[in-house]
Amino acid sequence: MIRIITAQLDIRPGQIRANWEQIEEEIRRAKDAGADILVLPEMCLTGYLIGDLWDQNAFLRECEAYNQRLAAAAQGIVILWGSCAVDWTRIQDDGRVRKYNAAFAAAEGRFLTPRGSRRPYTIKTLLPNYRQFDDRRYFTGAAAAAAEDGLTLEGFLRPFDLPVQGGTLAAGVLLCEDSWDENYAVHPMDLLAAHKPDLFFNLSASPFTLGKNEKRHRMLTAATGRLHVPMLYVNHRGLQNNGKDCYTFDGMTAAYSADGQLAGEAAPYTEARSAFLFDPETHALTPEQPMPPHTGDLLLPALRYGVSHFLKDIGVSRVVIGVSGGIDSAVNAALYRSILPADRLLLVNTPTRFNSETTKHLAADLAERLGSPYVTVPIGDFVDRTAEVLASLTIRTAEGAKNLAPTSFMKENIQARDRSGRILAALAASFGGIFTCNANKTEFTIGYATLYGDMAGALAATADLWKHQVYQTGRALNDFFGEAVIPEGIFTIRPSAELSDAQAVDKGLGDPLVYDYHDYLFRSFVEPWQRSTPEDILRWYAEGTLEAHIGTPLAIKDIFPDAAAFIADLEKWWKLFAGFAVAKRIQSPPLLAVSRRPYGYDLRESQLAPYFTDAYLALKEQLLTH
Repeated sequence: MIRIITAQLDIRPGQIRANWEQIEEEIRRAKDAGADILVLPEMCLTGYLIGDLWDQNAFLRECEAYNQRLAAAAQGIVILWGSCAVDWTRIQDDGRVRKYNAAFAAAEGRFLTPRGSRRPYTIKTLLPNYRQFDDRRYFTGAAAAAAEDGLTLEGFLRPFDLPVQGGTLAAGVLLCEDSWDENYAVHPMDLLAAHKPDLFFNLSASPFTLGKNEKRHRMLTAATGRLHVPMLYVNHRGLQNNGKDCYTFDGMTAAYSADGQLAGEAAPYTEARSAFLFDPETHALTPEQPMPPHTGDLLLPALRYGVSHFLKDIGVSRVVIGVSGGIDSAVNAALYRSILPADRLLLVNTPTRFNSETTKHLAADLAERLGSPYVTVPIGDFVDRTAEVLASLTIRTAEGAKNLAPTSFMKENIQARDRSGRILAALAASFGGIFTCNANKTEFTIGYATLYGDMAGALAATADLWKHQVYQTGRALNDFFGEAVIPEGIFTIRPSAELSDAQAVDKGLGDPLVYDYHDYLFRSFVEPWQRSTPEDILRWYAEGTLEAHIGTPLAIKDIFPDAAAFIADLEKWWKLFAGFAVAKRIQSPPLLAVSRRPYGYDLRESQLAPYFTDAYLALKEQLLTH
């Protein structure tokens, strides 16, 4: 039996030396455990999401030097790892030095070369250029390298022959996307399978999103079963970002058998190493210890892991949260409290005359249940004084003197900015920590939040959750604590910003959204692979299929009395989504990404005027005239 140990490292992006220290420890552990092979993930020295750090030649030289160290450490053990390979003799299309996202193998202190290759590494074939991925910006793929060598891709992609137990193991090494090939014309696994590998290794840097693990299992079980070659999948752990979006990496190392079964899977976000046995006679790949596949929901674990890692990375252990008595701030408070000791979390209620006794009581009750310090800072006087000063101002214009008295809408924004930009920011500085942004994805979508007000904060942990997911997360947090730390009243009260009399919760008033409909409408604008537009929405409405297409649990006819009301609502929100909300999203804090399309770097937006197609306008006219 060949003993293989994997290490799903907690990669620190851009910190080669720190990652090397982890790798050194894993090499020592693997040798002590009698491993024949140690497998490390893609870009394990550098991290994956490191932006234009790839353009720094000094960083590339550092990476090369540590690749050499890693190879030299392969004494008495074979090591497989993913890293950057540099060809200083060639340039890329952008004029910079040639770089490859590559996989290396080493034994007895030297690099191994894939069968028949002139390079001591294999090159990633499929370079993703969608969503948050930017491989083509930085790297050259295997197809270009093969063409330069005068080879077909099939002739270029060859296994490593790993020296193990007096023989060799033919290792078909793939890098992440090379196994996510269902939408590509080229299929690297099939090309490698033609060379009869004993075992596939997939070295990955695959960020977590909801539903992604299920898709990976579907693709890899199908591929291994069809090609009759088992696979070992090894992924990063940790938190990495592309500036705007923070992604968790869940690890979840997995073994897939030659008959297309998931043979074992590491628990998400857990410790680094797992051990597997491979029988070279039968090609059976089995975990050394039972590794039952994960079956639970990953949303709350991803949020807790991401927030915890974020705080650790920025060196912060104290957090201030504005709590209103509503669900968004309550979920954020409970989320941070699930990570921090009670006294490291300061909860702040900042009422005006528009805040009901109901919500003020709920905010205080939440703080008591969480056991965290709680203060009340009324801001009504601040807001009124600001409004008075502004009302006293006049300016000269071409049309004559103009009064600058704020409208009621402006006063709402003043409240939000006083709360966040003044009170919470000052308290965070005094408390020695940060303050949070409690926004959700529904609010981000249509800009239902105040710029520099409640959209401010160090991290928007729940900004990739639709409103209904916020409620689900609240229930999950109560389950996590084993008690109702979020009071039931917060779940049942109507959501409201409480910025005016028109939003008085004690009168049954609140936000101008029907969340069980608008969540799903807005999601259709953002998350499907083929994103919806008003043209699609109106066509489905006319066909009577809108509910099925967007997934809302409500009947459209119960929300809108006629086509005119439906169209008015649709256009109102589309204009906000495609209009000023874009500017708000651009200026929002970084968010913790969990969906298949978070705002930020994943969904790249330009500030443009909202647009309605000719087909939409024609259908609109037809519906309104009949």
